[in-house]
Amino acid sequence: MIEKENTVSSDLVYTGKTISLRVDTVEVPNKGYQKREIVEHNGVVVIIGITEYNKIILIKQYKKSIEDTVLELPGGKLELNENPRECAIREFRQKTGYDAENFKLIHKFYPTVGISNQMMFIYLAKKLEKCEDKKEDYQIEIQEIDFDEVYKMVLNNEIVDGKTSLGVLLCKDIIN
Repeated sequence: MIEKENTVSSDLVYTGKTISLRVDTVEVPNKGYQKREIVEHNGVVVIIGITEYNKIILIKQYKKSIEDTVLELPGGKLELNENPRECAIREFRQKTGYDAENFKLIHKFYPTVGISNQMMFIYLAKKLEKCEDKKEDYQIEIQEIDFDEVYKMVLNNEIVDGKTSLGVLLCKDIIN
């Protein structure tokens, strides 16, 4: 039987705009006390927007964390206590300039369960229409690429973003 680690103390050591860092002291069965560093995050939505011509809406954006540009599915951060579906609708409009008649949750997961409580929600958006909500302050390039081509890019390690890879792989049977 796997026993739960009892939290002895919890200290919030950093609070930023996007994340907080908490350090918990826990009692580990048969091992004594240990520290656990936990990144707290409100969560993220990811949107797989599929056009009527079976193209996926992707964005190319510079990511400071890896000092490179990445081709990825659009998405964004949840505000505190925000409904994930409402966040997906907002982020898709802002990042791509598209709206969708149908937003369907297809998967949710913890991408880094060992260090964070961040939850990711993957939505499939269909019946797309251009709208005027795109924010111009994002430095992104929007690309529409055939689903089968994107699928090959994932398999060939040309797309290195984890949430994008998972989303595309999950949609293979849905799309085809």
